[in-house]
Amino acid sequence: MAAQQEGRQAAGDEGVRIEPLRAEDEARARALILAGLKEHWGVLDERLNPDLQHLMRAYADGVFLVAKQGREVIGTGAFRPVSETTVEVVRMSVARPMRRQGIGRQILEALCREAACRGYQQVVLETTATWQEAIAFYRAFGFRVTHQADGNLYFMLTLPHNADPPSRGT
Repeated sequence: MAAQQEGRQAAGDEGVRIEPLRAEDEARARALILAGLKEHWGVLDERLNPDLQHLMRAYADGVFLVAKQGREVIGTGAFRPVSETTVEVVRMSVARPMRRQGIGRQILEALCREAACRGYQQVVLETTATWQEAIAFYRAFGFRVTHQADGNLYFMLTLPHNADPPSRGT
């Protein structure tokens, strides 16, 4: 797996590594995601997130990455196949004090690279239509909105054939 290159450094922060989720990091990844959900929604109903109970099992057919600084999990992101040609990116989260440092972008680049290496052609995702920070992040990465429904925006990105992450204007 391309994403398994231990020690891959996030841009601008030599202490951050993007790596596959390991069993010993599962509880920390779960806590980070739940903290982000509670921050955004104000309340949290864990019953709405059954995949978080067993991340390794829930994403066994996809990829779940963590960003780590030392032993601390500071970011997460995953994809799961939705068809033979498409994966859905989910569980993108970065610890609040670590945001706007390129960590989310590094996770998303690694996910897109891995999806392309596995032969997928498209990445889809969704976010709440009012979550402006997330919307701006995905648009800046190159995702385009495909539609809106039930208070959510749905995005799509066509992957390059050469397994490189999509190019973005800087």
